[in-house]
Amino acid sequence: MSSRQPSQAPRRRSLLRGSLAVPAALAAASSALPAFGGAAPALALSGRPAAKWGVQAGDVTAHAGLVWVRSDRPARMIVETSATESFRDARRWRGPLLGPDTDFTGTTRLRGLPAGEQIHYRVLLADPDDPRRTGEPVGGTFRTTPKGRKGGVRFLWSGDIAGQGWGINPDRGGYRIFEEMRRRDPDFFLCSGDNIYADGPILPSVTLPDGSVWRNVTTEEKSKVAESLAEFRGAFRYNLLDDNLRRFNAQVPSLVQWDDHEVHNNWYPGQILDDARYTEKNVDVLARRSLRAFSEYFPVSTLPPGDEDGRVYRVLRHGPLLDVFVLDMRTYRNANSPNRQPEDATGILGARQLDWLKRELSRSRAVWKVIASDMPLGLVVADGRTNFEAVAQGDPGAPLGRELQIAELLRHIKHRGITGTLWLTADVHYTSAQHYDPSRAAFTDFAPFWEFVSGPLAAGGFPAAKLDGTFGPEQTFIKAPARANTSPAETPQYFGEVDIDGGSGELTVRLRQEGGGVLFTKVLEPGRVGQ
Repeated sequence: MSSRQPSQAPRRRSLLRGSLAVPAALAAASSALPAFGGAAPALALSGRPAAKWGVQAGDVTAHAGLVWVRSDRPARMIVETSATESFRDARRWRGPLLGPDTDFTGTTRLRGLPAGEQIHYRVLLADPDDPRRTGEPVGGTFRTTPKGRKGGVRFLWSGDIAGQGWGINPDRGGYRIFEEMRRRDPDFFLCSGDNIYADGPILPSVTLPDGSVWRNVTTEEKSKVAESLAEFRGAFRYNLLDDNLRRFNAQVPSLVQWDDHEVHNNWYPGQILDDARYTEKNVDVLARRSLRAFSEYFPVSTLPPGDEDGRVYRVLRHGPLLDVFVLDMRTYRNANSPNRQPEDATGILGARQLDWLKRELSRSRAVWKVIASDMPLGLVVADGRTNFEAVAQGDPGAPLGRELQIAELLRHIKHRGITGTLWLTADVHYTSAQHYDPSRAAFTDFAPFWEFVSGPLAAGGFPAAKLDGTFGPEQTFIKAPARANTSPAETPQYFGEVDIDGGSGELTVRLRQEGGGVLFTKVLEPGRVGQ
């Protein structure tokens, strides 16, 4: 463990923004947002269009980015961008018509942006029948990726929002961890999945072990499990009732992946549910509805309308210092099983995604290659008494089942001489750091690497999972509760932070908890193996 602490010197982003903590555009955005308990509106028949759910930017690169909005009625989306908050010499982008076919959401792709610059944007919603009738502009900001290394990179990651019945609690100020993360002023936020809990209803109140009461903001759609498209849309919309999250979205662009709770706990393709709460038992039907809602509520470049193939896995290239490889360990996996088969071509990624990942890692020239995994590698995550949900199955011997695919990937990384890889994940609802080394492993044909776990953001805490010795993990840090489903009032919520120094290329990982405390710090040197 390193004792290095964050530098107190002004960083590039601080100097660039000055007093941009709450710029005028964001203040205007906040004033247009619903208060706690605001329900999803019905189609309005009069007045001007309003963007009550804020704005988001996503998949930002050196010269492009996506901007998202939702209207409360049919509207034309218009985006204006500028180098300043005054919007002098603004550039205008004509976006899509927003209507019921996309739940009044829309995304506009911005192209030809200057690299390494602060982009201020505002979204106008215009009446389709009278373009002069526009609602109040809702603003946001993001930084495009620099072409050089100057200034470095900072990003955050975590996952798991509104899980286990712990929703937006007005007594606690809602999802206040998002305000903490916003103040860290990252270049982007990697959400490692479980953005919603489609299978987890939100009740008005929950009695805690000490007799106190946890209160939730509730909506009709979140009062039951999500089955219809409207219910999935409502589940994604629920989190946007939180003021902290909307402010965060307006300042920090996202890089979003999904996992099981976007559909149902531990789901896999072809599954037929044995869950009395559901009238629709076919998981493939539920997954299609969820993915459509996911594509409507997040700005993701590889989903419609940007990419008709509709895939979640992709790579974000953040200048010469960083490439982030976003995986999808849900859509292409085989069925959960004892996971001890001696041959497994499908695994947890599917053959096509594995080939893509090997190819893109080989092509990468970035100093650091972050593999954003929605599930951990060496932590044993069970699915019932005999089946397993993630990669590991508790057998410390040679790779079996889904471990075979990971072994193939790790072997490829070693033999191609690919340096600077590390794995980031969430999923297990605690925070930890694991170092994998062939000297401790049953499978030895790989180079050592680190895996860092951080979460949840707004969900129950769970005890630590066991380690599987196949790839030789050693847990150098862990913080987890002793019992299952501790509330956010009892257990701190967690997020991780990655800083890459532009001069030295040093990468620093900090595991943080709600309240601002740094629990663990690790500094990695570029180009070195086996740190």
